Amino acid sequence: MFNNIYAGKKVFITGHTGFKGCWLSLWLTELGAKVCGYSLEPNTEPSIFKELKLDNVITKSVIGDILDEKLLEKTINEFQPEIVFHLAAQPLVRLSYSEPVLTYKTNVIGSLNVLEAARKCNSVKAFVNVTTDKCYENKEINRGYKENEPMGGYDMYSSSKGCVEILSSSFRRSFLQADEAMQLATARAGNVIGGGDWALDRLIPDCIRGINTGKDIEIRNPIAVRPWQHVLEPLSGYLLLGQKLLEEGKKYADGFNFGPNEESVLTVAEVSRMVCEYYGKGKVFVGESSPLHEAGLLMLSIEKAKEVLGWTPTLTATEAIENTVNWYKNFYDKNTDMYDFTINQIRNYERKISWNRNYAIK
Repeated sequence: MFNNIYAGKKVFITGHTGFKGCWLSLWLTELGAKVCGYSLEPNTEPSIFKELKLDNVITKSVIGDILDEKLLEKTINEFQPEIVFHLAAQPLVRLSYSEPVLTYKTNVIGSLNVLEAARKCNSVKAFVNVTTDKCYENKEINRGYKENEPMGGYDMYSSSKGCVEILSSSFRRSFLQADEAMQLATARAGNVIGGGDWALDRLIPDCIRGINTGKDIEIRNPIAVRPWQHVLEPLSGYLLLGQKLLEEGKKYADGFNFGPNEESVLTVAEVSRMVCEYYGKGKVFVGESSPLHEAGLLMLSIEKAKEVLGWTPTLTATEAIENTVNWYKNFYDKNTDMYDFTINQIRNYERKISWNRNYAIK
């Protein structure tokens, strides 16, 4: 897959103990990469990182803060990676209201620290900076945002990620113009679902917690519209983007949206009901609306990723939700080896890509 570009490659991942970071670390290991992860301790219980024992799977796991410049630089220089995937972040909208300084320090200064550490390490050829769909100035328009539209963000999380996009563009123009320089791209995706996410204030984890504790599931904003996608969808985009940066460089050093097709843009209420249907139990009710602002409508245009990268989404929203619910059902069943189950979901997705996509997979 991905032209076999990752086989034997040294890959540095920040945020490897988090939900998306774990799936990416596992997939890259399956692709033959040597993975070094750098992240804080897992902040949920349970934790997919601990459940899959990923510290024993990847090449190296370092517990550290991206705000710790010395440890970060030391770790990168010792490992000598060829490509960096930066996922470490404070990723929660609602938490950013109570922790605005932490959110900005982690997302903006932390990102700058990772960029600088990578730039100073001569082995690094490519850098994929993962931000979010919420980086755009959201006017709640009934179409997908394109990559050249203004950055913004109502809440502190969204605006911090808009800042990271601006920072990345400035960093590229300031320091990465030489042909031999590290190639930097940003990847924008949001509302990612999949097994092993236990974060607070996320719809699917909240549904799963309610189902497994016998409590009714409270949703705050039932008519809010989001582009739902299984975690492997944007990760396939990140990996394809990394491949293109390593193979062809500057042409792909830009921002890219990764999202589902329009038919997978569903309301919170629709997704909640589908989770209960596939799980076979659970009851949803609409609670009081939150005083904290949350977007009612947010969609991405993925035309650029299709045209420039040859990337297209593979799973429907129905398949994404079904795969996600199956992961949790098997986890709580206690009789399933979740490492093998997760690997099988990755392999099944790879087979589906091979059948359905027409991009650089050989």
